[in-house]
Amino acid sequence: MAPASPTPVAANDRGFSLVRDGQGRLGLHAGHHVRVGDVVADWLGPEQLRRLSGGKKQLLARAVGIGKRTPLSVLDATGGLGRDAHVMAHLGATVTVCERQPLIFALLQDAWTRLELVDDRCASRLCLQAADAHSVLRDDLTWDVVYLDPMYPGRDKTALPGKEMQFFRELTEGDADAGSLLALARARARWRVVVKRPLSAPPLADQAPDQSLRGTQARFDLYLVPPPKETP
Repeated sequence: MAPASPTPVAANDRGFSLVRDGQGRLGLHAGHHVRVGDVVADWLGPEQLRRLSGGKKQLLARAVGIGKRTPLSVLDATGGLGRDAHVMAHLGATVTVCERQPLIFALLQDAWTRLELVDDRCASRLCLQAADAHSVLRDDLTWDVVYLDPMYPGRDKTALPGKEMQFFRELTEGDADAGSLLALARARARWRVVVKRPLSAPPLADQAPDQSLRGTQARFDLYLVPPPKETP
């Protein structure tokens, strides 16, 4: 018997739709990319479980400073599929996740709902907001860490990104305003701002970081917040 076709849920005017697969997971489907599979925010699959097993020694945890401050509050201002946010919450941080694109936010909500069924403690440390990070960062709230992972524009058409980035760029037209997030983030972080970048990419907004942690595929630029001066 042939597998059941995905069940349409919602669509927008760019040719994308939300569908349910045979496992009940919500996926982002591109009708104009007939040979490309759907994108799912999968926090329970083997690849994500491998990331969770990396614990506090993995580069993301070291960059954010998990284990150095308890409790630790993080604003993930560029949520995407939420994999990094899930790792941080799994390791004990309380994470607020912003995502402004409605279809991508729906994937995050679906991932959170499935996570709550198997790990409600981790799910309780994740707060999802359907909001533009610029508006959130202009509020009076502060966090220990503000985490930014903006899309980096491809150099040319010969180096096409993975399907997730390809879909996201079409949906959002890229993060052209990502540079303006850095100054806002530095004003709202009590401890540090962490920016995830491709290894060869220049610093965000051409602002040199205080420190960088380099991995095999990406690096984390750290902008440290100086401690407040003591009044005499």
